[in-house]
Amino acid sequence: MPGSVMPETALPENPVLVTGGNGYVGGRLVATLLDRGYRVRATVRDAARADAVGHLARAAGVDPTGRLETVMTSLDDDAGWTEALADVSVVHHVASPFLSVPPERADEVIAPAVDGTLRVLRHARDAGAAQVVLTSSFAAVGYGPATARPDGRPYDERDWTDLDHPNDPYIRSKVLAERAAWAFVAEESDGPGLTVLNPTGIFGPVLGGRLSTSVGAVGAMLTGDLPALPRMRFGVVDVRDVAEAHVRVMTTPAAVGERILLTSGDVVTWGWVIELLRRELGVEIATVEQGAVGELPPLAISNDKARRLLGMSFRPARATLLDTARSLAPSRSDGVR
Repeated sequence: MPGSVMPETALPENPVLVTGGNGYVGGRLVATLLDRGYRVRATVRDAARADAVGHLARAAGVDPTGRLETVMTSLDDDAGWTEALADVSVVHHVASPFLSVPPERADEVIAPAVDGTLRVLRHARDAGAAQVVLTSSFAAVGYGPATARPDGRPYDERDWTDLDHPNDPYIRSKVLAERAAWAFVAEESDGPGLTVLNPTGIFGPVLGGRLSTSVGAVGAMLTGDLPALPRMRFGVVDVRDVAEAHVRVMTTPAAVGERILLTSGDVVTWGWVIELLRRELGVEIATVEQGAVGELPPLAISNDKARRLLGMSFRPARATLLDTARSLAPSRSDGVR
């Protein structure tokens, strides 16, 4: 029945679908699902990336043999989605367009994000899938003219980024894609149940060569390729905790129809990260924090709902960022305390 979730006591015979299975978050989620005994079907954009999904699982210490398959799909094309969703009950929609350079037009990011999310939901509905778990972002929750909330309370699941503020296209794409997803399930009484997870900045150990933008910044600090980073506050969540939350949603009936923030509870700055890595790794980091002078506005982000509803406990930012650096430059980690 649409909107139902899997019982905790039984693993399904049918595969769980993960879109973007060769990405930083998708690869970790695939490995976590396999580790828990699930069969997994992962989507990739092209055949050249198909083997990468299994390599990522093995890097996490999981043998995918006989329990992992890959299907080629694209967020901007209907081809492959019927095959991808055959006999699937739960879809984890992790894939999202992200350009490494600013697009010439906002629609280069926004249209694929919105249309791709709706494409996955439509095909999930047509295939009779019970549940879609959408990886959104804190970008859809708390970006606007100022980081701090006017009333001083922590950001929580009630908050939305203001579309009237001129945020960059990636941030706007997260807002619009998530709003489109909620509107779709509200209109489709026979469609899948929806849960949206909104992680803050995702860090943590890498399994392969494809890095998120945040993790790439840490890597560039270690190699000396990043001269400066903006002066800002941001939340941190471990990629392993993001994957864990995805898995827990599958067996938590109360999570259907909910929006859930994922964050360690720690709020940091790039300056803090730079000093942490200098101090704990004992390496020279030339990167500096750059931006407006003066006190940064306070920022607090609640993880109460994730703790209460999913029973989550989150790794602290310090441990997550050190594990990130260790995985990127293990030869430089001998002095880590």
